[in-house]
Amino acid sequence: MSDQNSEIFQDSTKRAALKDAQHPFALVLGCSDSRVAAEIIFDQGLGELFVVRTAGHVVDAGVLGSIEFGVEILGIPLVVVLGHDSCGAVKAAMDSVSTGDLPGGYIRDIVEHVLPSNVAIGAGDGQSTPERVGAEHVMQTARLLNDRSRIVNDAIDSGRLAIVGATYRLAEGNVHVEGTLGEV
Repeated sequence: MSDQNSEIFQDSTKRAALKDAQHPFALVLGCSDSRVAAEIIFDQGLGELFVVRTAGHVVDAGVLGSIEFGVEILGIPLVVVLGHDSCGAVKAAMDSVSTGDLPGGYIRDIVEHVLPSNVAIGAGDGQSTPERVGAEHVMQTARLLNDRSRIVNDAIDSGRLAIVGATYRLAEGNVHVEGTLGEV
């Protein structure tokens, strides 16, 4: 993005226009990894994206509440679950499968959220790769949003919402769509 575009997306006129309301066209649930900033990846400015970030894009009550707010109150028609390669949460979960050891503290909670993706693709069978586990985790997260939130499920069923699972490739700087729920 050029400096000129940066000014258009973030100048004082844009900020003033957003002071009373926001109307983002998409919600991005992404990883808190510092290399994966949705606004930069998708070349968007202030007010364009409603972004929720957690390590490993794991879902808890606060995340679900934020997504429901975006869908129900802001009327956002698109949720993107954005994973990425070289994800520390995916690596930690894969390490836990191979060693049998779980990390301590609240890092364990993150790993426990990613472990089902390892199981789904047959972790430990020699076929799992961080890319396969990451892609599976993205799609499991998308399905989890639909399964756990009546607001999300109703919006998908009524055609008001679609969820896209995607992974960002750090070295290439591109996004790969893994799958969708609902009509895009």
